[in-house]
This record gives sequence, C-alpha cells and structure tokens, in this order.
Amino acid sequence: MTGLTTHVLDAAQGTPAEGLTIELYRLSGDHREKLKTVQTNSDGRVDGGPLLAGESFKVGQYELVFHAGDYLRGKGVALPEPAFLDIIPIRFGIADESGHYHVPLLLSPYSYSTYRGS
Repeated sequence: MTGLTTHVLDAAQGTPAEGLTIELYRLSGDHREKLKTVQTNSDGRVDGGPLLAGESFKVGQYELVFHAGDYLRGKGVALPEPAFLDIIPIRFGIADESGHYHVPLLLSPYSYSTYRGS
C-alpha cells in the first residue's frame, strides 16, 4: 500500500479515539494549504481509504492537526482551562512517493506520542 494513513488511540481509556477531528495540510515555505478535514471512526481510523493516495500523494512537508481537546471534552474528561493539550500538530515529511506513511497518535489528557508506523 502507498499513501498516508493515521490511527488515533485513547491511551487513557484503552480504546480507539472515535470522533476526533483531524485536519491535513501541505506545507510549502510559509504557505500552509488545507487539504482536508476528517473524523475518526469507531476504530480510531479514517473512513474512505488513505488521507493521501495516488496523484495527491507527493514528496513534501505535511502537517496533521489533531483536535484532542474537543475530543476529550466530548468524552466527558474534565480538562483545566486552558487544556494542557488542545490542538496537537504533527509535522512530517514524505520523501518517497512509493512508500506508505502511517502517522498514529497515542493520546491522553496530559501526553501524546507518535511514530512512523507501518
């Protein structure tokens, strides 16, 4: 498989993060182009296949913006104001158009981690 995918897990609850809003941007210098806005499904993934695939999957710099605060509040988590984690931007590069880039997010109210998955 080639393209860009993501998966969000709620580490505090031990479940997929269903209903979390994610924005995808392509970066070019100071320019930031919004490509799409999606929400995670019951498995913490995005319906409809990869976020980027085919001709839209190009070498370059990208940013996934995870709306963690809204998701956590929606799950009834009491967060301080302002929340420690609200918007989580993850910037990364795609260097190989024939590769698969999987950018998962492990989330809790006070921490997160990511890596290039498979």
